[in-house]
Amino acid sequence: MTDEKTSKPDKNDFRKVFGHLPTGVVVVTGRSASGEPHGITIGSFVSISLEPPLAGFFIGRSSRTWPLVAASGKFCANVLAANQGDLCWRFAKDSAEGSRFGDLRVGTSANGSPVLPGVLATVDCSVHEVRQVGDHDLVVGEVTDLRVLDAIQPAMVFFKGKTGDAHIEG
Repeated sequence: MTDEKTSKPDKNDFRKVFGHLPTGVVVVTGRSASGEPHGITIGSFVSISLEPPLAGFFIGRSSRTWPLVAASGKFCANVLAANQGDLCWRFAKDSAEGSRFGDLRVGTSANGSPVLPGVLATVDCSVHEVRQVGDHDLVVGEVTDLRVLDAIQPAMVFFKGKTGDAHIEG
């Protein structure tokens, strides 16, 4: 994996190893300055702090979608259900062109961001801080609203390059 002569892991090995770590899947949505809906699939959404309530995610600095959402200063994390692979992949490719919302019956969150149909939960945030970390930005949001929309369905996880089920009996 890592050559003894160098301390940096190979990028492919890095992805391969971290692919063995399951992550939750959300689609971060928001509206551009002109009110147009935008969204992008994120596999790094995480709670950061209870007091104050903060959540965040990492986004590639080359993203064309995130700046459109960030312009409003707020966003909504839509927590995907395990059976929503179509939505995961629809929003996975970063693009500032065209709407990925097309035929979707989209709701509206408390902060005015799009809510995708059938999601398990939503987390509304105001952008609190954006910090450069390597080739990504860490976006920290102050949580302004939380909603569980479906407490029955299992959540989606990303594992070894595929989406799956995070259902745990207990």
